[in-house]
Amino acid sequence: MNIYIFEIIGTAMLILIGNGIVANLVLKGTKGGDSGWVGISLAWGIAVFIGVFISADISGAHLNPAVSIGLATAGKFSWNLVPGYIVAQIIGAMIGNLLVWLTYKKQYEATEDENAILATFSTAPAIRSPFWNLVTEIIGAFALVFGVFYIAGGTVGDNAVSLGSLDALPVALLVMGIGFGLGGPTGYAINPARDLGPRLMHTLLPIKHKGKSDWSYAWVPVVGPIIGGILAALLYMLIETI
Repeated sequence: MNIYIFEIIGTAMLILIGNGIVANLVLKGTKGGDSGWVGISLAWGIAVFIGVFISADISGAHLNPAVSIGLATAGKFSWNLVPGYIVAQIIGAMIGNLLVWLTYKKQYEATEDENAILATFSTAPAIRSPFWNLVTEIIGAFALVFGVFYIAGGTVGDNAVSLGSLDALPVALLVMGIGFGLGGPTGYAINPARDLGPRLMHTLLPIKHKGKSDWSYAWVPVVGPIIGGILAALLYMLIETI
């Protein structure tokens, strides 16, 4: 059970810090309203660093269904563990955003902009175009998972690819780079749990002025990263066999 517990903890920390900066930026009555996109990208990188560092030595620090599925596709992670990891990641994401809500409870009460409130939970595209939004999420997740294969130093042999605590910084820098370079069109979910878990919490929590949870878009940040992770695994396997 320890592997699942640490996936929950790592993902919760990821969302607490990551969506915490979004809340600090967009909610009314905070002291961080001038952080901007630079602050968001930096904070998400730091969030990844914390989550990976905490969970790496126990669970391998997937924190993301796209990573778990990508590793399993490459034969470097047991498919039997994938469902449990995904459930743990979604639960962790829900807990993380619950903590964000508790931290900014008074700011949520003061905020009337339903889009700003939703932004502290889940992603939304700058220009809504489902196909191209999907393409963006595929590319972003591909970059993440493909990078993870090489950061973890695995090969398509007998040894499992698993992130260690020393890999936390390069993965964090990778996510920062994705945020700066690819994040603008969709808000770079690149992680189905990061979007789905918080979106569920947005639906469940009694937040004044919260509006709808935009479930019509929710499939994009779930399907896109999974496709991206699988494509990254297939390319990794192809390269390693040449």
